Amino acid sequence: QVQLVESGGGLVQAGGSLRLSCAASGRTFSSSTMAWFRQTPGKEREFVAAISATDGRTYYADSVLGRFTISRDNAKNTVTLQMNSLKPEDTAVYFCAASRFPWVRSFGNVDDYAYWGQGTQVTVSS
Repeated sequence: QVQLVESGGGLVQAGGSLRLSCAASGRTFSSSTMAWFRQTPGKEREFVAAISATDGRTYYADSVLGRFTISRDNAKNTVTLQMNSLKPEDTAVYFCAASRFPWVRSFGNVDDYAYWGQGTQVTVSS
């Protein structure tokens, strides 16, 4: 079992920055691919970014490429999402996710992640 707790959400003006963190506990953190997803009311959960457990490669949704950066610290069991140049359309609840195995079939597929945090709200005002 893995427990994930997100923090760092809040209200920011367009063009501003926020840093989300996800603290993991319960199993070997380094053996999980970690990802961030986001969701707005009435819509499906949307892939934002992922970082591989096997080689540390990062993957991003086109909508955040160049603005967001995902990183992980295996010693501290944390994954971070640095969000810059935020836009109103980035407003959503952001979820941290962890895979059960080091590999995933598709980094952007919610079904490849077995563990989820409770989410943290990010609101970007125009």
